Amino acid sequence: MADRARIVIVGGGVAGIEVATSLGRGDRADVTLADRSLSHVWKPMLHTFAAGTARADRQKVDFFAQARRNGFRFQPGALVGIDRQARRVRLAVEAAEGRPEVEIAYDLLVLAIGSRANDFGTPGVAEHCLTIDDLTEAEHFHDQLRCHLLARLDRGGMLEIAIVGGGATGVELAAELKHAINLLSAYGSPDLPGRLRLTLIESGPRLLPAFPEKVSRAAARTLSDLAVEVRTGAMVTAADATGFTLKDGSRIPAGLKVWAAGVKAPDVLAGLDGLERSRTGQLVVGPDLRTTRDPAIIALGDCASLTDPQTGKPVPATAQAARQQAQHLARHLGRVLARGDTVATELPPFHYVEKGAIVSLADFNGWGTLGRYTFGGGRLNGLSARLTHDLLYRQHQIGLYGPLRGTLTWVLDDLDHLISPPVKLD
Repeated sequence: MADRARIVIVGGGVAGIEVATSLGRGDRADVTLADRSLSHVWKPMLHTFAAGTARADRQKVDFFAQARRNGFRFQPGALVGIDRQARRVRLAVEAAEGRPEVEIAYDLLVLAIGSRANDFGTPGVAEHCLTIDDLTEAEHFHDQLRCHLLARLDRGGMLEIAIVGGGATGVELAAELKHAINLLSAYGSPDLPGRLRLTLIESGPRLLPAFPEKVSRAAARTLSDLAVEVRTGAMVTAADATGFTLKDGSRIPAGLKVWAAGVKAPDVLAGLDGLERSRTGQLVVGPDLRTTRDPAIIALGDCASLTDPQTGKPVPATAQAARQQAQHLARHLGRVLARGDTVATELPPFHYVEKGAIVSLADFNGWGTLGRYTFGGGRLNGLSARLTHDLLYRQHQIGLYGPLRGTLTWVLDDLDHLISPPVKLD
């Protein structure tokens, strides 16, 4: 139908793919999803792909296949710019020779392009540190980890890894790396765990600042028991090929360096003239998720800056918040389209509901929060938090695949764990 609204969604993360899937199934709009990658993965799993304890090729959602099954189109490409007057979005097809650009016309543009770690301009970080903000980076980190491991197995010596950032990403990555090394020690290298020097650096006074202090203390104890050196109150002032320099002048040697601190919007948003941005580069949106200066553009998830009108607090840059925003938009925009209204119709305000948070330290421990209550802790008790973490992922899969295929995917994943090596080495 030529008169159907043209909805373009840029970014195939948690928010983008759920909105595209929901609106595409409704068949009331011409929906296009664009992403620089050809497949979707659940971002909270990136640290497991980086460590090799989960295989990304088993967890990917192919965008082309998802689009075909759910009535939307997929266009490969990274956001380059927007012509707001003509309502056309420009994308660069990175995998193609010469990086050609394509343009897509829209009536409503939904930006869900996530966020990046923020190095705050620290000298040497961009040149010498790895990040794991997306699947490509997680897989690149794993390749580097494998190279360093093979070098240590061949020539001996210490495997020195340092992670900057004591939030959930840094803490979970540290635990997952210890778990991977412990598993690899059974491959004929029983001394391997003793040759890993792993340091976690946090500039603030404690790890996991978004969690209650008792969880921070327990996580630090767990990591210490795993022989991870935890440095809090440590400000990194520079990075180079051999490690980090701290504000007090001390050095932390590391051949493999990861930056997992801070959050900022992707740099491309800085080039979108006329749109209001926050201090960290996010697009400022109103309660209806539309950008403050252009109602034809909606921003979701980490790339959006939203102050909840009920609480007066900023909505956090988490997968939980992104998913709630996606569900809110898909539900209400779907109703607008079902009534035959235009995409310019005002949408109800979004209200963020804090449903708690979960941090899982591989098979070693885990904690969750529900309001004022905390659960988990201890090797066995932490199982409840780790299972909840897994169930959230399965819920996401069912939302994308439907109940039957989502459940079958869960079963196949469990079967694969029985026959595949516990750590990816290829």
